[in-house]
Amino acid sequence: MCSVLGLVVRQSDPQLRGTGIRVYIANHVTHFDHNVINLLTSCNTPALNSAPGFICWSRGFMELGAAGSRAELVDSLKAYSAHGENPPLLLFPEETATNGRVGLLRFSSWPFSILDAIQPVTLQVQRPLITVSVADSSWITELLWTFFVPFTVYQVRWMPPVSRPAEESSEEFALRVQELLAVELGVVSTRLTAADKAEHMKRLRHVPPRLFTPALSQSLGARPRVPSSLASAGPFAAEDVQITGMAQRVKEVLPHVPLGIIHRDLAQTNCVDTTIANLLEGRVPFVPEETVAAEDALLSPSTSQAAAGPLCSTTASPAKPAVKQFARSPVERHLSLQERKRALYDHARRKYMEKHGAPPATGTR
Repeated sequence: MCSVLGLVVRQSDPQLRGTGIRVYIANHVTHFDHNVINLLTSCNTPALNSAPGFICWSRGFMELGAAGSRAELVDSLKAYSAHGENPPLLLFPEETATNGRVGLLRFSSWPFSILDAIQPVTLQVQRPLITVSVADSSWITELLWTFFVPFTVYQVRWMPPVSRPAEESSEEFALRVQELLAVELGVVSTRLTAADKAEHMKRLRHVPPRLFTPALSQSLGARPRVPSSLASAGPFAAEDVQITGMAQRVKEVLPHVPLGIIHRDLAQTNCVDTTIANLLEGRVPFVPEETVAAEDALLSPSTSQAAAGPLCSTTASPAKPAVKQFARSPVERHLSLQERKRALYDHARRKYMEKHGAPPATGTR
């Protein structure tokens, strides 16, 4: 079957596999991780999300019957592990598959409350041209892609067994094992859960692809922008205080944009940089405020006729040109803001000197 599917399984440090260990803990990458590890050593993975029956059996899961709660599931697995003739358990505390290249989801604590000793196992998967794990894809889709690609390489690495001290809780034990696997894999140990991933995928179903920037959302923790038909009608919601603060930051960078427009977009994106990008790239239509445009013309009379754009700013030094576009670097944006402040101070000083004939004192600035 491995030849038909093109599965290549490699393992490292098999001598570290403990003979008396009853629970294996592994990261979750594909829908077939339990089948791959079962090729190397006999083990059983309980069916958590699939209905019992022929499909569950054919996929290699162990049926435990209908477990009403996690406590009942843990009791069933404890009873299973108490019989020495049963194969060890293979559990995936992440409870959902990831691509395995960025980080580990937060480990659930229930797999670590079964027994006090576990065997960590790391799993890495490589596949030519096609990604090994696609979010929200079914196991049938993954099976078809496995048939399609020439081969899929699974790298299994066994780690030394880990025991839990008497004073350590299941949550602390789970966090410690998660850190060990993250270090071994060279990824980040996150606090995101399987529920967070499910909520993220639910939001992505309502977002056009061109509006989604994964790197930005991951780095800033931003919510993706949803269409206006799904957004809240009012600009002010429960996060009014936080959105107001972010709106002021956007207003400092884009003073010509009406504050109501900024509030409305921030209510959808919850991210300053995403809102700025939406305004600059024309995704959010607005009418520039005339008062700000007049102020820019007053501060920059030499460039007002050149249609420099909404972000043009002047400096005290004529040798340095005005900014013609929104800077991508935070340092450049900060420098541009400081230049605007200096221009405002110089304008106020000139007005003061024209009116009073003497420069203002330092404290008045």
